[in-house]
Amino acid sequence: MQDMDKAVAVICDAIRKGEAITVFGDYDVDGVTATAILLTYLRKQGAKVDFYIPDRHGEGYGLNIAAVEQIASHSQLLITVDCGITCAKEVARAKELGMRVIVTDHHEVKFKEENGVRIYQVPAADAVIDPHQEDCNYPYKELCGAGVAYKLVRVLLEELEIDPAKAEYLIENVAIATIGDVVNLTGENRIFVRTGLEMLKKTKNEGLKALFECTGIDVENLNTYHIGFVIGPCINACGRLDTAKRALALLRAKTEREADMLAGDLKALNESRRDMTDRVVDEAMA
Repeated sequence: MQDMDKAVAVICDAIRKGEAITVFGDYDVDGVTATAILLTYLRKQGAKVDFYIPDRHGEGYGLNIAAVEQIASHSQLLITVDCGITCAKEVARAKELGMRVIVTDHHEVKFKEENGVRIYQVPAADAVIDPHQEDCNYPYKELCGAGVAYKLVRVLLEELEIDPAKAEYLIENVAIATIGDVVNLTGENRIFVRTGLEMLKKTKNEGLKALFECTGIDVENLNTYHIGFVIGPCINACGRLDTAKRALALLRAKTEREADMLAGDLKALNESRRDMTDRVVDEAMA
């Protein structure tokens, strides 16, 4: 994928130098799982890495100048997941503050028309990984943000001479994101979902196991409905009513006790979200 080699070179350099890295994600199911994927594997490679997920109500979607300035006070490398492709001003500010920036995204690239010619407006980052870029010849364009993050992890492992198969368990996160973000279930996405559903049936992720149990899902018969209408909404509810950091904590839970507590929180938030939706619909109908 375009700029993948540049991104991997920058990340490897940052790890080697012991630079602080911040992964900047989105607050929905795709952004949270993409953040978990990159965070997990950068830490496994000894990277000094933290994350930043914006507040939906106070900050809105994508990079913002205040967040960039805060991150620049303690990080030398900023990596976006599931966002950033439309954030030219914010990326420029990050560069002004001395950070290196890698944008990974799956959304359409902004463009303007001049004399009938499309001029694409790509942020001036050190690397931009997005299959929708004009010059990107990657054959499948419909990946979600977590899918792009997973691709980056695989190439990173190859560069570090580590078997990329060691990251394959992360496909279960990609499957959740692919269904939850409602991207096309064709090509690679179909493979991710089919493979991921089978992996989820025997997942070792404490948070996901707790969420399946808490929501009463029969894991042996797990299908896209359960992800799209039960698991995905529980993760999304955090970003809508509370903080998406709670959902990320669930995906990264280390103990059964921690996982059970967080799963209960996510289920309760989703039930509140459903009640609010029903109430608003009733008011609108009245």
